[in-house]
Amino acid sequence: MRRLARRSLLIGAAILPAAPATTQSWAQSWPAKPVKIVVPFGPGGPADVYARILGQELTEALKQQFIIDNRPGAGAVIGTDIVAKAAPDGYTLLMMSNTHTTNETLLDNKPYVLMRDLIAVAPVNSSDLVMVVHPSVKAKTLQEFIALAKADPGKLTYASSGPGTPYHMAGELFKAMSGTDILHVPHKNSSDARNDVMGGHVQMMFDAVTAMKGSIDAGQVRALATTGAKRSAVLPDVPTVSEAGVPGYEATIWLGIMAPKGTPQEIVDRLAAEIARIIAKPSIREAWAKQGAVPMTLSPAQFDSFLRRDTDKWAKVIQQAGIKVQ
Repeated sequence: MRRLARRSLLIGAAILPAAPATTQSWAQSWPAKPVKIVVPFGPGGPADVYARILGQELTEALKQQFIIDNRPGAGAVIGTDIVAKAAPDGYTLLMMSNTHTTNETLLDNKPYVLMRDLIAVAPVNSSDLVMVVHPSVKAKTLQEFIALAKADPGKLTYASSGPGTPYHMAGELFKAMSGTDILHVPHKNSSDARNDVMGGHVQMMFDAVTAMKGSIDAGQVRALATTGAKRSAVLPDVPTVSEAGVPGYEATIWLGIMAPKGTPQEIVDRLAAEIARIIAKPSIREAWAKQGAVPMTLSPAQFDSFLRRDTDKWAKVIQQAGIKVQ
């Protein structure tokens, strides 16, 4: 009987399932398959450009493919909602920007709440914008443009890649601080907005220095001012909006990575460490400096705090300026 009982115990032990791997050991094996980075903006804009650079670097570092998936529309809401509803397993990430922190105030009926449904991973970089006009606009300086706008309120137009994007907010902040009335013309993505300005269908836009430098050099648009606190190293001959006629004006674009809420902290920390290592590479910093982009390095907890502060900051600006999405 004892021998039979011992044999039964051995058989029972053999059919018991193996102890599950710990979250930490599972995180160490991540990524075991391709990872998707959803970019909720169209191709060609800063989020797309830097997502592709980051994706390539992560592919090489982690020996697994990082795929860029452009999902533009509704001011970044469509792509963001895809990530917010994705499995929190580290295989779906979001390339986000300050569009997302302004949307928290601008858009009441979003299908997600940023800091409830997503988790901060890491910032990527920040860069200045540049205010450009079509060459047909009879204004060679910012002051001349402001005078033109004030002479005929509501006639001039400016393009953006959609409500709540940094380009839209830069335009609204400019209107409020310059006392001008310029009609906002939202587009589905940056490429469409850029093409409409270069085609003369819309007179003005704020765009990333990164994306617009070539068009400025080619004479397709005229640069009137950049939006940082000091002049851009990429366009050193172009004054800032603040020094050219609107004192105190400043608006930049920054980018970062988020993941679905519930993504294991070990994966978040590993990904954040890899991103910090990538953007610290001299080759990356030198290349980005030529494009006017400055790497940002924050821990996941610090990035979380940054996002909350930025949300509060733009909420006050939006409320004070009475900005509404049509």
